[in-house]
Amino acid sequence: MRVPAKLQLHPDRLLPADPSIRAIARSLYESVKALPIISPHGHTDPSWFALNKPFENASDLLIKPDHYVFRMLYSQGITLDQLGIPRADGSHNDVDPQEVWKLFANHYHLFRGTPSRMWLDHVFAEVFGLDIALSQDTAEIYFQHINQQLAKESFRPRALFERFNIEVLATTESPLDSLEHHASILRSDWSGRVITSFRPDPVVDPEFEGFTENLLRLAELTGEDTHNWHGYLAALRQRRAFFKQHGATATDHGHPTALTADLSENEYEVLFSKIISGDFTATEAELFRAQMLTEMASMSVDDGLVMQLHPGVFRNHNQPLFAQFGRDKGADIPLQTEYVYALRPLLNRFGDHPDFSLIIFTLDETSYARELAPLAGHYPCLKLGPAWWFNDSPEGMRRFRQQMTETAGFYNTVGFNDDTRAFLSIPARHDVARRMDCGFLAELVADHRLTETEATELATELSYNLAKKAYRL
Repeated sequence: MRVPAKLQLHPDRLLPADPSIRAIARSLYESVKALPIISPHGHTDPSWFALNKPFENASDLLIKPDHYVFRMLYSQGITLDQLGIPRADGSHNDVDPQEVWKLFANHYHLFRGTPSRMWLDHVFAEVFGLDIALSQDTAEIYFQHINQQLAKESFRPRALFERFNIEVLATTESPLDSLEHHASILRSDWSGRVITSFRPDPVVDPEFEGFTENLLRLAELTGEDTHNWHGYLAALRQRRAFFKQHGATATDHGHPTALTADLSENEYEVLFSKIISGDFTATEAELFRAQMLTEMASMSVDDGLVMQLHPGVFRNHNQPLFAQFGRDKGADIPLQTEYVYALRPLLNRFGDHPDFSLIIFTLDETSYARELAPLAGHYPCLKLGPAWWFNDSPEGMRRFRQQMTETAGFYNTVGFNDDTRAFLSIPARHDVARRMDCGFLAELVADHRLTETEATELATELSYNLAKKAYRL
């Protein structure tokens, strides 16, 4: 076997190349690198923390849950069956986890220059203590070493949560979820804070698979008539209250567009009748989603849950893959999205309301400077999320700060959002964000647009305070 390459994380990675600016960035980073992690929007599994069982093996932990990883492999002809990814019907290809890991290691070069490579190398070096690079030659060493570590008490989910210095972590659940794992965490004597977020898409999107059955299930859970407009809204209010009881401070809405509406009572009751009949057009489905965003905003004013909206995605673009494997398998593609006209009905009602807070994330970077920054720079309710999904990268973070700051400033953004299913990458993602923000602030100091004192204060705001405040944590 060839002598393995060293795995080394450069201490100045991602900091500016200019030595004088890098020195400022390095000082700023030192002031925030050890701050607690606020992870207010993610998709980790709450059962990990409720049951606190050991993670099974390297493949099940680091490959199967992470669409950032298997999306890249799929793009190079590796099927999800080869990786043992579960299908929509619950079945899966019976593959040896070690063979899955070898397949991943043999193709690790595909991740060169990507955020995934940075996150994974951080996990390998900082979490598992590996000092050789992953490759075809070291795949077995990696697999055995990681599995040995995972068998230790110190690598159980709760221990890692504490080791990572996570102050609060939010998961995301359907309104039909029992929240049994969150209830178990609340009943336990563990001090870790894992909260839920209310994601109503399955019961507010008429084009969501199983929508009709989902309304029936919502009726069973709440005792409300969900085929009556007022009963339907009452059921949603009841579930929101249930989520608040289990720690929720936010809702989460993944609509195709940012369209909102403010229909009259007669208009929305007629529309609702068409929706529940199943005889509706795509335009009517979009109008219903638009009205429901405004209804959700109204409920947020009443119950205090912060509203998150992340539109602009063509979900499940690969129809055969969706049919076989279901949602969230990497075939969701960014779309051009309009906000000025789309958000106006909702903002005309609640944009100035002191009890309403709306956080928007987008995949359409062309809207940053043109639409979103001016909107957030005006409406008191509106804040912007600086990194989400495809933009969860050094270049995406830099572009966000460059395009948003002039008009919206720093304080109309909400810190960093790691949006991950891969639990072990959370510290790595936050480390990247802190490095990039410190680099951006250092450039402003070098340009004499900020003092070093102001930059130091802002580094803490961006790394910790803004997210905690925005999500009411």
